[in-house]
Amino acid sequence: MKGLRSFVGLLVILLALGGYLYFVESKREAESEDGKEKVFSVESDKIDELTVKSESGDQTTLKKTGTDWQIVQPAAFQPDSAEVSNITTNLASLERQRVIDENPADIAEYGLAKPRIEIGVKSAGQEKKLLIGRKTPPGTDLYAKLADSPRVFLISSFLDSTFNKTTFDLRDKTVLKLDRDKIDALTITVPAHTVRVAKRDGEWRLAAPLDARADFTTVDGLVSRINGVQMKSIASAEPAGLAEYGLDKPAATLVVGSGSSQATLLIGTPAGPGLVFAKDQARPMVMRLDSSFLDELKKEPADFRQKDLFDARAFNATGLEIVRKGQTLAFEKTKVKNKEGQEEEKWRQTAPSAQDVDQPKIDSLLSAVTQSRAASFVNATDSTAKTGLDTPELTVTVKSGQGRQETVRFAKAGTDSFASRTGEPGAAKLEANTIDNITKALEDVQKPAGKDSGSD
Repeated sequence: MKGLRSFVGLLVILLALGGYLYFVESKREAESEDGKEKVFSVESDKIDELTVKSESGDQTTLKKTGTDWQIVQPAAFQPDSAEVSNITTNLASLERQRVIDENPADIAEYGLAKPRIEIGVKSAGQEKKLLIGRKTPPGTDLYAKLADSPRVFLISSFLDSTFNKTTFDLRDKTVLKLDRDKIDALTITVPAHTVRVAKRDGEWRLAAPLDARADFTTVDGLVSRINGVQMKSIASAEPAGLAEYGLDKPAATLVVGSGSSQATLLIGTPAGPGLVFAKDQARPMVMRLDSSFLDELKKEPADFRQKDLFDARAFNATGLEIVRKGQTLAFEKTKVKNKEGQEEEKWRQTAPSAQDVDQPKIDSLLSAVTQSRAASFVNATDSTAKTGLDTPELTVTVKSGQGRQETVRFAKAGTDSFASRTGEPGAAKLEANTIDNITKALEDVQKPAGKDSGSD
């Protein structure tokens, strides 16, 4: 019991002391307020040199030549322009929130005897250094002072994350230096396969392991990810070898083509939770990347293929031909004049006989055809019998602008439905109701006027 009373007594004393310090500090802050004034009388674009010493002890020196910044110490690096701009902008606008003490007897109580952060600023030959100490008890501000002045003042605590930057924080962390608009080829090699896509006439197309249309959204999204991937940290600036990082036998090798030049990135073994080792072949260092980047590179070749069976859409189609049970039905978009004498586009049947068709019904048929998509892909190059495509139920040809023509065969095998596009290898496995939807829409078009899909 005696020990418990002693502990409670000490706890009460500590709480009282903490409360005293809190209210003394708060009172001192309130009493010291004399209006806000700028810490530096300098514009951000007039700053020529920065020295940033972080809480970790990391010190970085940056110099500006013209309008371009360069890290010069501890080594020459390209800087992260956004980080540098953030520092210079905040230095130029930095305000004293409150003056705490004009001439303190001991700056150690503010954490300024050994400052956590130091920012050196040079402009037009004049140098100033900002020292930043600990946070105030409420945590809303930071104690700070200039190196050549005894005055202690407060600056906003949100600036801690702005100024407390290591050399790595300040350097450019871009993994591959690329001009996104000039990227025209990607080759991804993983142990299981190699995928190559190339841009032809502004469109992405698979070149390996097969020649087929590529899904533009998938490839373009990967290009954006490659262009923006950032290193998380540096594992070694000058590695003695690559084996310890798994880079002698990479988990993935990415080659990015841009005209006649190319860049190569090697991805190695895990480098900690959510990280992998990586190396740009043009630079000696080994870095760490987010492991989700490796996951994107390990996609199957089929993931890069275009899933839409037709490039044409209902709105830009100009012709439609469907072969079913030995009969060919053809439709064509023509220009006719309406009752007001105005020219408009209208679909008509041209085979086996010329006749008018119900426009909403032909629109439904076009939508059913052009919206058909692959759920997955199968290899049917050796034998089409397994997919039924040797005796298709439907052969559909869609014509669109500039004389473009696309033909796809549709077939069923058991409970599965398949399709094969002329000029592309393999077969697409479809959603089970795809062929039924096209067939039903076609039968609706063929019904005499006044007969709906539920009539006999």
